[in-house]
Amino acid sequence: MGHRFAELAFTASVRDAQQAMGSRSSYARMEQGEDHHNRLGPREAEFIAARDSFYMASVGETGWPYVQHRGGPAGFVRVLDDRNIGFADFKGNRQYISTGNFRIDDRVALIMMDYPNKARLKLLGRVRELDAQSEALSRLAVPDYKASIERGFIVQIEAFDWNCPQHLVPRYTQPEIEQQLQPLREENQRLRAQLAACELSR
Repeated sequence: MGHRFAELAFTASVRDAQQAMGSRSSYARMEQGEDHHNRLGPREAEFIAARDSFYMASVGETGWPYVQHRGGPAGFVRVLDDRNIGFADFKGNRQYISTGNFRIDDRVALIMMDYPNKARLKLLGRVRELDAQSEALSRLAVPDYKASIERGFIVQIEAFDWNCPQHLVPRYTQPEIEQQLQPLREENQRLRAQLAACELSR
């Protein structure tokens, strides 16, 4: 019972490491009380819906983890309800490592980043694949995005946790930079126009 992410992530060896490093007592409190951090709330839903990329980890038969970057237009990850998210799997390099891994182990770990605001959401879940003929895949389609959709993935959320912003370096996409520069450009144009008017009036 308690913080669901802690229940899944804080194994015996992790608890031993926390004890040795002096952080165990504070984290032990997370494991008390009713289950929580296992259903997405409005904050999580809004954050997920705004993302244009995330990192996804799976595990194959060799036991090695595989981490992959997934991207698309902002909002390509759909919050279906408080326990499920989904996204279209766009055609890529065709290695199919994550796809193959999920067919033998449906567990997945996701990290979603908001670099400008130094925010990070971690999710643990179980993946279900939708093939290209699935009617449910239409819910994950992205209008006006020209990439080919090969399949879809539905992730049933088992747990989530927000990370602290320490050590996160703000980074900005080109549209975010353009948005921040726009007021400066407009001010520059006004000043140039005022300067030109002053020179004409001399």
